Amino acid sequence: MARSTFKVLFYLKRQNEKNGKVPIMGRITINGTISQFSCKLSVSPKLWDTKANKAAGKSIAAQRINEKLENIKTNIGKQYQHICDRDSYITAEKVKNAWQGFGDEYRLLMQTFDEYLQDFRQKRVGKDRAASTLEAYTRQRKRLASFLQYEYGVTDIPFKELKRDFIEKYVIYLSTVRGMLPGTIPNAVKKLRLMTYTAFKNGWIPIDPFRGFRVIPQYRDRRFLSEKELQAVINASLPNCKTRVVRDIFVFCAFTGLSYADVKKLTTADIYTDDNNESWIIDHRAKTGTQFRVKLLPIANALITRYSCLSLPGSIIFPVKDRDSMNMSLRHVARHAGLSFNPTIHVAKHHTISI
Repeated sequence: MARSTFKVLFYLKRQNEKNGKVPIMGRITINGTISQFSCKLSVSPKLWDTKANKAAGKSIAAQRINEKLENIKTNIGKQYQHICDRDSYITAEKVKNAWQGFGDEYRLLMQTFDEYLQDFRQKRVGKDRAASTLEAYTRQRKRLASFLQYEYGVTDIPFKELKRDFIEKYVIYLSTVRGMLPGTIPNAVKKLRLMTYTAFKNGWIPIDPFRGFRVIPQYRDRRFLSEKELQAVINASLPNCKTRVVRDIFVFCAFTGLSYADVKKLTTADIYTDDNNESWIIDHRAKTGTQFRVKLLPIANALITRYSCLSLPGSIIFPVKDRDSMNMSLRHVARHAGLSFNPTIHVAKHHTISI
């Protein structure tokens, strides 16, 4: 698109003088189109520099007025640039409406997503949601931003432009360009659905483009270790301490059903012994906050005894590293154990030994 001729200037509406002051007006000019607006500021005509389109002098009053005018001009310029980046046509009235926040067409998808993430961070993380949930939502935001750039060459898009084909293209993008599996795509699309529903609920768009649209997940059979494979992991001769620690944590998860997040925060205070001298884990799930009770089998109990002596900060039992590091070390464990696939720490949770 050819570059538009864009100009913002300020002038006085002298016929509306009141108490020695007159209103300051603004005018946007783009490609011959003109749109005027009130700056909601007033100034003495004696203090106005007509040629410079601003207050004259260095008085505090003049500086304050000029600072506000410059902010108005800057914000209008930002809206102008946003519209230039995404639309094939642009008018002065369109830029003015965008700056003033009028019109459903100026409610933007990624802007709304960012506001959602900020609100989620401030009001929910650490209260009823884990920080890892925010990280997952942020990854979904990055996928959506990448799609906008890939498919449309823009950084944001008005809700009014989201049609059914937008969603369909996004699903195809996730599958072909990002290489996501069919079982993971619905979850990635979920936050886009929330954004469009928010726009519909708030009256920004007349129809939710997701209405009648559904992404059907296609799940693969979940891979888990057989008893023989788990025993091979337990018996594997490993080359270094780091790999052995990861193996022990994996085995502990297999014998308790604890998730990565739960075992990472497990402390000695979460271990209880009942009247029959049997040990239990009584804790709350990191993801849901739901309380759970797990009886400790001999192998799991022995691992707790072994690692409790490390005196980690906060009486944490196991030295759990970040998830990627754990899964990388499990690749080495799998090789030494002779496994035909590379398990992740998540696999252990789905291989709980029955009591």
